[in-house]
Amino acid sequence: MSSPLSSRRAAVLAFLRERAAEGRPPSLAEIAEEFGFASRSAAQKHVHALAEAGLIERVAGHARGIRLAVGERPDLLALPVLGRVAAGQPIGADIGLDQQLWLDRGLFALRPDYLLRVQGDSMIDDGILDGDLVGVHRSADARDGQTVVARLDGELTIKRLEKRRDRLRLLPRNPAHAPIAIPAGTDFAIEGLFCGLVRQG
Repeated sequence: MSSPLSSRRAAVLAFLRERAAEGRPPSLAEIAEEFGFASRSAAQKHVHALAEAGLIERVAGHARGIRLAVGERPDLLALPVLGRVAAGQPIGADIGLDQQLWLDRGLFALRPDYLLRVQGDSMIDDGILDGDLVGVHRSADARDGQTVVARLDGELTIKRLEKRRDRLRLLPRNPAHAPIAIPAGTDFAIEGLFCGLVRQG
């Protein structure tokens, strides 16, 4: 395994690996667009560093000359750990932690975009425990009954979503915790869908 990457560089690597595995390596312009870089030179810097680390290979003279390094396993994902999410009262996220993990794709129902570390016990009846790393698939939409990572008044929490015609609630999976009602006009957004977890020994 490689040495730890920054969360941004791990995300770039995950994007490159996904596109390369599909047979569609991205150009520097596409990488810059995907991550909101101001120029292709910023994308070039990340690609060069990943090649120097032996994680990808460059094919000289080709605009899309990025391929997986020899020995790369397409069944692995490089996922950044971006912070904490509350299983209890919402907490602020420590976005930007400098850590990434290589994990088997088979651990997740959906392809996660990043990991968050759980703090609290409000989801224990769903098997989500304090200290677990949960995979999050970025999505602004969710169905009734899905477990979501939601942003409430600027803070993150993981709960089951209850959508009714006249109300919206976040439901814990521990009877010691009360549901969180979302009144109209509340600063609220779905950040992503829970798609599996990793429990570190």
